[in-house]
Amino acid sequence: MRRAGRSLACAVGLAAGILATPASSQELSEKATRAFMDYAWSLTPEAFTKPNGEPIQIDKTKRDEVMIPLDVAREVIRAGRLSAHAQVCELTQEQADNHNSLMRRETASKKWTPQQLVYINQLHLTVVMLLTGRVKVVEKGDDKATDKDSKEVVIEEGTKQAQTCSAEQKQKVKELIAAYVKTGPQQAAPGPAPASAATPADKPAAAPTSPAPAAPTTGEKTAPPAAQK
Repeated sequence: MRRAGRSLACAVGLAAGILATPASSQELSEKATRAFMDYAWSLTPEAFTKPNGEPIQIDKTKRDEVMIPLDVAREVIRAGRLSAHAQVCELTQEQADNHNSLMRRETASKKWTPQQLVYINQLHLTVVMLLTGRVKVVEKGDDKATDKDSKEVVIEEGTKQAQTCSAEQKQKVKELIAAYVKTGPQQAAPGPAPASAATPADKPAAAPTSPAPAAPTTGEKTAPPAAQK
């Protein structure tokens, strides 16, 4: 457990460093990427309700069926990092656009099960929460335990870290998100269809129906809450 804690601390430290330089090409290591993936899995709910009311059940004993490839996880983390930039720079609409573009891409790829899409959404959320300092990770359980899924990972609300965003950084973040959104599937133009017919990627994520960490203020809902993959 201590080793897992050190891994996540390393991941957050590296990603936070990249958070200060949105144009950086620095990449997360495999170890750091897997640390984010592990914590996102620990925080993934067993039940999730889509915006249209459709429930999605996730069997937490079958992790391998829900996991995504490492290269895809890196892309999700990269998008989460950009969403965190937008949140720090108070770019509410851009943060929502970035998250929605990510989910449209993954939904349009038709590679993932509904359970995997929930996990992708949770991974993005986890990255944003950790990098913006809205939460802190508290690990509980027997240090001698070998099954990571048998240990409890708790997220507690933290004090927002003192992060600044210069005018130059803000403009850079806006440009990066605009470019990201432009290269992905575009949101369908509004039509006469009822709201319930919209795709999940174009609507705020519904709240999980089973205990899940409160989402402080992230782009998991198309617009981040006042204090809120």
